[in-house]
Amino acid sequence: MNLLLLSNSTEYGRGYLAHALDTVTGFLPPKARLAFVPYALADHDTYTDRVRGALEGAGISVRGVHESGDPVAELAEADAVFIGGGNSFRLLSALYRTGLRDALIKAVGGGLPYMGASAGTNMAAPSLRTSNDMPIVQPPSFEALGLVPFQINPHYLDPDPASTHKGETREERLTEFLEENDVPVLGLREGSWLRVNGERAAVRGERAARLFTRDASPKELPVGSDVSELLSCEPRFDSPAR
Repeated sequence: MNLLLLSNSTEYGRGYLAHALDTVTGFLPPKARLAFVPYALADHDTYTDRVRGALEGAGISVRGVHESGDPVAELAEADAVFIGGGNSFRLLSALYRTGLRDALIKAVGGGLPYMGASAGTNMAAPSLRTSNDMPIVQPPSFEALGLVPFQINPHYLDPDPASTHKGETREERLTEFLEENDVPVLGLREGSWLRVNGERAAVRGERAARLFTRDASPKELPVGSDVSELLSCEPRFDSPAR
């Protein structure tokens, strides 16, 4: 696998992908034809134009998979694929509907570079179960692409001790997930990303990540942390804690 999994595509006060542009352009093949998957948002054309505007100056040719009417064929012609953020449930539903889910699993498993941001990063995990999104549609299954064997929580937010909000914190929600599923969860704060290259995986970007596992306190992972051991984990869903 050759994966770049961003927590977010836009950072406050900066343009689209600007916070990670050097990393993105270094990850993509030179003069790549990039297949962009825009299905996490409703306006596919505007979304594709936004990505095109961010990357074409670096010599990347961006093509929306929806533009020819044959998303699977567009993927087959690409040098790399990027799945953007938005609503993860809408996105996964579209991947099933278009046949892209199976096509992506095969293509990325065969070496096609895969970049995700937010919802696109959620797709790389086995399941939607740790998404932050509202289920505005019902996909055929929660099973995502499973490019990595652990869960990822993009846009991870630390608990705010001064907050008067009485809903669950992100930490509490991920703890609830681990009560029912024995699967590590990597919380990626905004500005951070996960880089996977073959059998190696590392936390990169501007901020540390946070690792959640059953029966253990959350663990801080500074930028540069090697998390390759997560690639060999065996996820166990629907396995309640005793």
